[in-house]
Amino acid sequence: MKNPSVLLYRIGNFFYRNKLSFVATLITWLNRFLFSVYIPSSATIGANFRLGYWGLGVVIHARAVIGDNCLVGQNVTIGRNFGSRGVPRLGSDVYVGAGSAVFGDITIGDNVIIGANSVVNKDVPSNTVVAGNPFRILASGRTQKYYELDDPTA
Repeated sequence: MKNPSVLLYRIGNFFYRNKLSFVATLITWLNRFLFSVYIPSSATIGANFRLGYWGLGVVIHARAVIGDNCLVGQNVTIGRNFGSRGVPRLGSDVYVGAGSAVFGDITIGDNVIIGANSVVNKDVPSNTVVAGNPFRILASGRTQKYYELDDPTA
């Protein structure tokens, strides 16, 4: 079954883009109460977005931008930093591990893996693996996508 919390976001986003913000807000809150996930209909999220465990505990800022083919684990926060109005922009093919916090006016490049329970508050270049609190770059120059790692033919 397709992830119902992402499906509700897509429906709410449709209403938001068509200037029916009241309906979009209702759908956002329905998602919050049914699945314990806060994905505002105003967030910009690309194709093939997935949530681990239907997004349990996930909080995404209303102005966040997330690219295509991203996977966000449970209990992840993607939001702004105190005193800053900027929010994160995640590229395509990004994996955010469970329990991570990604915050501030930062850019996460394409093809990035963020390890579980990481705190990311600075830009992350494309094709890297980061983890920790504070995060550090563990590997760079990656060419394989995170979703290709489970491919038994690779």
